[in-house]
Amino acid sequence: MGMRVGVVGSGFVGSTAACAMVMQGIGREIVLVDQNAARARAEAADLQHAVPFARPLQVTAGDYADLSECQVVIIAAGVSQRPGETRLQLLARNAVVFRSVIPSVLKAAPNAVLVIATNPVDVMTHIATFYAGQCGVPACRVLGSGTTLDTARFRTLLGTHFKVDARHVHAYVLGEHGDSEVLTWSLATIGGVKLEELASGRGLTFDDSVKEQIDQNVRRAAYTIIEGKGATYYGIGAALARIVDVIVHDQRSILTVCTRLEDLCGSGPVTCSLPQVIGGSGVLEKIPLTLHPRENAALLESATLLRRVFDSLPPLA
Repeated sequence: MGMRVGVVGSGFVGSTAACAMVMQGIGREIVLVDQNAARARAEAADLQHAVPFARPLQVTAGDYADLSECQVVIIAAGVSQRPGETRLQLLARNAVVFRSVIPSVLKAAPNAVLVIATNPVDVMTHIATFYAGQCGVPACRVLGSGTTLDTARFRTLLGTHFKVDARHVHAYVLGEHGDSEVLTWSLATIGGVKLEELASGRGLTFDDSVKEQIDQNVRRAAYTIIEGKGATYYGIGAALARIVDVIVHDQRSILTVCTRLEDLCGSGPVTCSLPQVIGGSGVLEKIPLTLHPRENAALLESATLLRRVFDSLPPLA
């Protein structure tokens, strides 16, 4: 199988993910597919013109058939929320979109790993897993961006507070990609050192008010960005490029993607984020975490909230 990556949906998120892949040289060929074929062609041409300043790869626009031999396909397709429309009404319309998109992708690329980016990502990954299952594709080959971006936001803010490169901060955000997400303070370390220990050794303030400020800045980040510029796409585009890189090169990295879990803290089957080992065939294994009881309770609450949303969806067919 070649290093071909598909992107279905050439809006802000899909095209920014493609741009991040071009800049980092991820894959050998990127194929953009969009209902608006002119938009896909324009984005592909614009991206191809960046190649001399980045890495040698091919960016093309095409149809579902052109996704053949793709190792990974990012799904960033979906409809936008209409004024006055509820989240569940939007979900029902996006479920209809996925009912045709997922089988169309898998017909062309039956061995691909699907990476879901469409929001609300946990629910859309849950729906994608259902339709992929109807095509004989196991749940481990369908994953969503989940809290990969929230985890990056958490690490960024901790890195800023402790004046350390964020790549050396280990901290996870779990559960829903949304308001009920759980920041796992009990597990967070920098260079293997617990945050409280590091703070006291450096004379840094690290009390509940600092934690609360960081928590709110992680949890509210998307709202703040959307308020200022209408959409978020750079962070998620870079996160999607990272996930694709891990899959394409079978890196076996630990990422907080969302995927179907048969049981989480007693919630029953649910799709949400935990640290997972990701490789060439998708999700390889779940990393067991020992959380603080408060964090465990919050994670169960997040999973239960998502289960209620899944249960309230119109029946998938």
